[in-house]
Amino acid sequence: MSTVTCQLWNERDVDTPPLYLQGHVAPVAREIEGRDLAVRGALPPELDGRYFRNGPNPRPGEDPGHWFTGPGMLHGIRLEGGRARWYRNRWIRTAAFDGAPRYKPDGSPDPAVSPANTSVIRHGGRILALVETGLPYEVSPELDTLGPFDFGGRLTTAMTAHPKQDPATGDLHFFGYGAVPPYLTYHRATADGRLVESREVRVPGPTMMHDFAITEHHVIWLDLPVVFDPHLLGRTIPYRWDDAYRARLGVMEQRGDAPVRWYEVEPGYVFHIGNAREDPDGRIKLDAVRYNRDAFARTWGSIGGVGDSSGPRISPNDRPTLYCWILDPATGRAVEQPLDDRAIEFPTLNDAHVGRSSRYRYAVRDDGVVKYDLTLGSASRYDAGEGQAPGEAVFVPAADDRAEDAGWLLTIVSDRAGRGSELQVLDAADLRLTAAVPLPQRVPAGFHGAWLPQP
Repeated sequence: MSTVTCQLWNERDVDTPPLYLQGHVAPVAREIEGRDLAVRGALPPELDGRYFRNGPNPRPGEDPGHWFTGPGMLHGIRLEGGRARWYRNRWIRTAAFDGAPRYKPDGSPDPAVSPANTSVIRHGGRILALVETGLPYEVSPELDTLGPFDFGGRLTTAMTAHPKQDPATGDLHFFGYGAVPPYLTYHRATADGRLVESREVRVPGPTMMHDFAITEHHVIWLDLPVVFDPHLLGRTIPYRWDDAYRARLGVMEQRGDAPVRWYEVEPGYVFHIGNAREDPDGRIKLDAVRYNRDAFARTWGSIGGVGDSSGPRISPNDRPTLYCWILDPATGRAVEQPLDDRAIEFPTLNDAHVGRSSRYRYAVRDDGVVKYDLTLGSASRYDAGEGQAPGEAVFVPAADDRAEDAGWLLTIVSDRAGRGSELQVLDAADLRLTAAVPLPQRVPAGFHGAWLPQP
């Protein structure tokens, strides 16, 4: 198999292409397959399943105008018995892939026209590719597109790319947000995949809510000052920072119809949650990667949105960092503080601890992976090497589940110059590189992955 690096982007008679069409972010032009891949080191024999990674991948010659909007492409690696059986990549054949208009006449996204380009999960026996502006698309274990999935007609909104599965009940909690009322709708599906609850959650405007959190008894909402702006339609993703929109976190009981309790917080934006949990005094503790206004502007600008990504940093805090909020029902107030000052993204954890007390977080920085010990208040780091860009580190628990951090981290690491990629397997306890699988094709920087153990 030959490696395709999509040099055609630099051959167009235009100015320098945007960052999302260059280097390790640039799309690939072909779907390929490679079998019996070479392995450096030793793959843990108990890794029996598939690692899938989703991300936008514009078709050859297309510029979607923003990194977030290209059609989705899944990359998959099958691991079994200490071997890497195959790699393959496939576009997700959605209505958006076929060129259907993504927005309705009123300017709101059409959930039926989904690029399905952000994450991938397995729930209720189905593998679903997700994006927050549209319906899920079901795919096969071999990455073939099976079609849109709307829970038997019961899902009438878009579905977040970050649903949360309760580790005790197996219920899948998720939501859809929109540019027109209802701005936010909560959904819950049972462990076997039946959508059994949908209810509106009232927020004052069309906020862009990328992620949320759950605890054992509550749902945590992020009502933050990035909002829909119809004047941006046709130019970029139609969302922008709005200083007039209040920043709030909401706590909603999972059962019953009690009103959401809102807590005012300092203005900021969150793409990705670490985790949330309840303490013995009824307080909610939430951690996430937080952007202040300047950090959001730089990031949004660099990936194709409205903002300034050039020039020096405005302040030392102009970076996305791990942050903590404590929501106290006794006082009705939020206490908040940074947990670290290094720039990170894509926080992950052992999913058996979602919504519960959890000690460890894993996150990605420019050239490595960081492991946080929230009990000790310490951090350790894996260095992927100069010029290497790791993707989200997905936690896979060890079979004996002897400790919260007993297991492995799977991450696709790509050369920033666009020369190649490999799947790396790290020991989650000490961040030691256990094995690496060079891939037969460069994998563009993307978003989120999942480990799907063999049934």
